[in-house]
Amino acid sequence: ERYQEYQRIEDYEEDSPPGEEDLLVHVPEGLKDSWHHIKNLDNFFTTIYHFHQKYGFSCMMLSEFFELVQFLFVVTFTTFLFTCVEYDVLFANKFVNHTHSSSPERSKVTLPDAILPTEQCCNRIQESGWIIFLLIMAAVFWLYRLVKVICNLLSYWEIRTFYIKALKIPTVDLCNFTWQEVQGRLISIQREQQMCIHKKELTELDIYHRILRFKNYMVAMVNKSLLPVRFHVPFLGEVVFLTQGLKYNFELIFFWGPGSLFQNKWNLHPKYKRAGNRLELAQQLSRMIFLIGLANLLFCPFILVWQILYAFFSYTEIIKREPGSLGARRWSLYGRFYLRHFNELDHELQVRLGRGYKPATKYMNSFTSPLLAVIAKNVAFFSGSILAVLISLTVYDEDVLTVQHILTAITVLGIVITIARSFIPDEHLVWCPEQLLQYVLAHIHYMPNHWKGNANKSETRDEMAQLFQYKAVFILEELLSPIITPFILIFCLRNKSLEIIDFFRNFSVEVVGVGDICSFAQMDIRKHGNPQWLSEGQTEASVYQQAENGKTELSLMHFTITNPRWQPPQESSVFISHLKEKVQHDAANAPPAQHFLSEAPLCSSLLSNESATMPDNLLASVLIHPILTASGLPSRDRRFVQPSSTASAAASVLASLCSSQLATRTRSHAHVTSNYPESPMYCSDRTVIEESMSASDSRIRSVNRSAILSEFASAEMSLHAIYMHELHQQQFQPRRAVGMVGQAP
Repeated sequence: ERYQEYQRIEDYEEDSPPGEEDLLVHVPEGLKDSWHHIKNLDNFFTTIYHFHQKYGFSCMMLSEFFELVQFLFVVTFTTFLFTCVEYDVLFANKFVNHTHSSSPERSKVTLPDAILPTEQCCNRIQESGWIIFLLIMAAVFWLYRLVKVICNLLSYWEIRTFYIKALKIPTVDLCNFTWQEVQGRLISIQREQQMCIHKKELTELDIYHRILRFKNYMVAMVNKSLLPVRFHVPFLGEVVFLTQGLKYNFELIFFWGPGSLFQNKWNLHPKYKRAGNRLELAQQLSRMIFLIGLANLLFCPFILVWQILYAFFSYTEIIKREPGSLGARRWSLYGRFYLRHFNELDHELQVRLGRGYKPATKYMNSFTSPLLAVIAKNVAFFSGSILAVLISLTVYDEDVLTVQHILTAITVLGIVITIARSFIPDEHLVWCPEQLLQYVLAHIHYMPNHWKGNANKSETRDEMAQLFQYKAVFILEELLSPIITPFILIFCLRNKSLEIIDFFRNFSVEVVGVGDICSFAQMDIRKHGNPQWLSEGQTEASVYQQAENGKTELSLMHFTITNPRWQPPQESSVFISHLKEKVQHDAANAPPAQHFLSEAPLCSSLLSNESATMPDNLLASVLIHPILTASGLPSRDRRFVQPSSTASAAASVLASLCSSQLATRTRSHAHVTSNYPESPMYCSDRTVIEESMSASDSRIRSVNRSAILSEFASAEMSLHAIYMHELHQQQFQPRRAVGMVGQAP
């Protein structure tokens, strides 16, 4: 399997003749204000996407301008603090003579007294060779960034013109258009002006491939555990380490750096497409990784100083104002790659993980340490007692504040109390870890098999923490990144050179009009499906070729629901039809969707999700209903008392979302504009949902229809994730049980 040849889909020619370097080539003769034959469609579509996501020309340029100013400020202010401040005067260790002034106020030390004159400050800078060297390096980097900003200015202005003249989207109305609307207009422009000369029509998948070419490779490498990001550390166990700096080096080595595997933005170098010289290529890649690792080691002190300064200026004020912010959580960079679907844009991932943030936080907070709680209560008591006395003294006489270190003591005690209280659990909350983890799964869509039924174990919590880390851990990892990254490159990544060469050859395909892409991004069930994820009998993939955790199947469903206009290929259509039939079959033996909706408020309260929207209530009812029926609690709908599984509950609601009546489909098309056509596989029959929405969640009626459709598309995908995971577990558990029986003596 490791020696299979590079694959090709249709004959492919380069996007454009050599020698054309402009981003856009204007053709005024006969096609005034048109864009015909664009040289680099990857940059073009990516810039169009960022232009939309960052709210247009003004916001993008203002952000880049302030990035330049911010860098200049950090360098200048740091130099000033090191060379132009007399700290002995500032800390009152050195007496300042004010005899020339008769004012009694001049006996106090002021800030101007601690600042050196300009001439003396310049002399200090000139006497320090290190400071001059660092300032020269900073100036070179700043000039490079300035040139890049100027180039971006020209590019953004052309994209602005394209939006206004070609897409007919004024700048002031940009925020009112969804990405799907912009994408639809791009596809229409291709039919009229042939931006890509090798394809008459673009599809949604073509655009996604252009924007996410390299990110799909990164997602696949994380999915196949190819990147060295997991390490066993003594006393800490298994840890995951993936920072922005390490990610930057991976991309530099694989995609766009000197000696990278890609010869341009869209073509894998021909020598990496042949298996004959794989050993020689692996040695070349190993040498390149070694050199880049040495370069990282050489620049480590400078990068480390910058990281420390930037973190200090960025987080000190936040920590002083909100000490508990370090205890807040965020999705780790590794988590974002692990949880990301193939062909999922940044804003789609951000919205999905944003929906899963609160349930993930509640799940992680459900784990408390009684020992830490007892210690934290006592630390908070002692610190609070001392703080109360100091505050009382300052209220009685403000001169107490002039006593040395009083303000420092008050600040430190306040921080200690805030941190201690974060370890004290709320006595009035009751958590259901298993249901909370299922609710998290509904939004993040991926979960290891062994988490099922083990939600209350510390091992599951520790693995979840690798995806959902403390902000303090994130800051610490970024600070340590300049030190650790060179060693990961030199001692870990180099050992995987041959596997990397095989991966890019085996899992790259050439698509006409698009270039070389990761074959996993094709979402081809036949080539990369997993039989344990509802694709049995439809896939020919070996274990090496299969995507892990059902990523091919889930990515296909996500892309189909997100882009309802997209026409899947034959193999994908067969899988979707099979899944739809399975849903209808399971729904026939499940209670109707109205039954779950009637219990939505109770189910949401059990998950402590009182402020949830209608789609969230729907998910909560699907997850909690099996427990309610099994526990014997009275149901609002007394006609049905038979217990049901989570899979059958999800199938029942999904069946109500799938088109089963032509009349309903016609009514849906009458309401939805042409910008939101229904998917040929999942045309929404939302009668039950709309009736429940008008009865129980009238707030949604004031939101525009695109937001409503987005919410229910998200709920539909969440239900598919729950349903597919449940069916996978039903297949996985018997096979694991058979394996255990086979191993028994």
